[in-house]
Amino acid sequence: MDFNKFLNSPVVTGLTEPKEDASPVDLHRAADISVDRQLYVEAEARGLTLSELLESDEYDPSSGGSTLDAFERQLALAGVRLGGKSPTTVEQFYQQGPTLLPEFMLREVKKGMAMRGELKSLVANSTAVASNKYTPFFIDTSDASKFSLRPVGEGADIPQLLVTEQNHAVNVTDYGLALKTSYKALRYRTTSQFRVLLLYIGFRLQSDKIGMLVNTLINGDGNDNAATVINSASSGTLSYDDLIKLWSEFSPFEMNTVICHIDQMKAILGLNEFKDPLAGYRFQKTGELFNPLGATLVRSDEVPTDSVIGLDKRFAVEEVITQPLMIEYDKVIEQRFEEAVISESVSYAKVIREAAVVLDTVWS
Repeated sequence: MDFNKFLNSPVVTGLTEPKEDASPVDLHRAADISVDRQLYVEAEARGLTLSELLESDEYDPSSGGSTLDAFERQLALAGVRLGGKSPTTVEQFYQQGPTLLPEFMLREVKKGMAMRGELKSLVANSTAVASNKYTPFFIDTSDASKFSLRPVGEGADIPQLLVTEQNHAVNVTDYGLALKTSYKALRYRTTSQFRVLLLYIGFRLQSDKIGMLVNTLINGDGNDNAATVINSASSGTLSYDDLIKLWSEFSPFEMNTVICHIDQMKAILGLNEFKDPLAGYRFQKTGELFNPLGATLVRSDEVPTDSVIGLDKRFAVEEVITQPLMIEYDKVIEQRFEEAVISESVSYAKVIREAAVVLDTVWS
């Protein structure tokens, strides 16, 4: 999706401007805090974002009824307005609170990532690790009779589920995106304009991560655990019976998610079996996709155009993170946007191979 399409998409046009806070906000503790480079260094050393650090007990924790969080109170103290009739420009932001800008950018990028909330629903677990290599579990499910629940007679062997480590570690890769705009290009933009750019960056980053997850589902994580591939009944076509066949592959799991390219999604939406009036009404009115065979439809154009991935999202894949999303705060504070890098270290690993199956609709 290009930037102009993103601007006109529901994820942006559905946003509402921040409401003006009519009630007074207590800024006494916020005023006692000096947000500088050292505070970013402290947050990084503790594995926190600046927002999280400000919420800690020794700084400015928010009470249950707070209308602003700790970082938003810092913005209010600096007089930075993110919306309304006269939002602050980027130049004014630098004049009033330059050290707040990196955290503002990080928060907005994360909001953009949240616009593609499907990723969170696709992973069975998200794990933070200290090394750039991660060795997943190997769960031997080749013979279910060995660990099936059954009565155990006197002297008989107790069923065992064999869990070891995989043979090969997964490399947790660094990913970065340089913000290649200059301060000159941004200085007169309002923060409300700038935030849309940041939302788009987060939105694209999350879309790319879904693509990484798709690649792991299909090809495995390097431990000979690529997904099982089944063929459609007729090459070049996708039928309702093919989806039933895919669904039937999941015992004892359940196919609760289907990921596919837009071409296959259109084919599924066009199947007669799914053209019931209620599903059509919801799709035409709200754009909400129906759930074929009880599975949530997720679009990812990283899936091959001839494939449909079915998975049990509870057991299929896990996310591994060594460095959470971060922005080079020094360069942003110094107005060197053309060098500022937004980065994250993340990879995906298979949990149980049988929890994902690929339907191939073009085969020979």
